[in-house]
Amino acid sequence: MRTLLLGMGNPLLRDDAVGVRLASHLAARFGRSPGLDVIEECSVGGLNLIDVVAGYDRLIVIDSIKTRGGRPGGWYRFTAAALQNTMNLSNVHDANFATALELGRRMGTPLPDDGEVHVFAVEVDDNLTFSETMTPALEAAYPELLEEIGSEVGAILEEGPIGAGVPGGRAAWK
Repeated sequence: MRTLLLGMGNPLLRDDAVGVRLASHLAARFGRSPGLDVIEECSVGGLNLIDVVAGYDRLIVIDSIKTRGGRPGGWYRFTAAALQNTMNLSNVHDANFATALELGRRMGTPLPDDGEVHVFAVEVDDNLTFSETMTPALEAAYPELLEEIGSEVGAILEEGPIGAGVPGGRAAWK
């Protein structure tokens, strides 16, 4: 099984760097695992993601998220089954991650099944300010994030294909 660990974000946009940093540290931890490729820094989105993830059987994505009332350093885990498609696949200007996966599959591109797309979304405070350092709250939470998400990623890498996965994806909040 070919697995891609993908760190999403921009290392120059303060907390948006969290996915990139986590992927970098996890690459050092798991990078020599058989069948595992790592892209520590990916800042493309939409339809461009099809080319990045094509040919993999399993995808582990680490990215930032900012929700109303969210606590920096909290995190969510879910599969692609929990993502919402956009309303219209014919509008390429409106292609989110789920839509890109669906469109890629319709075009015959070999992409992981929704149950094999594992997303870790870390709650952030500031993802708009140019800075090479994360906010103090996220920096303080980082060691625990690395341990917890690292443990979850390790468990994913140890398991075989899960096929259908957990119905609707497993949405977990930490």
